[in-house]
Amino acid sequence: MVSSHVAALNDKHAGLEARLASEQSRPHPDDTTIKRLKRAKLRIKEELAGL
Repeated sequence: MVSSHVAALNDKHAGLEARLASEQSRPHPDDTTIKRLKRAKLRIKEELAGL
């Protein structure tokens, strides 16, 4: 159960990383979107560290 939860969190983290990279590569990246994605990544990272 825990390993599937960790795997799901890792998948979400990777997806957010891909979306963040995509947004940052745009000619005019949206700062609000970047901040939101970074906060979401940090929440997942903190949850993973707590497991």
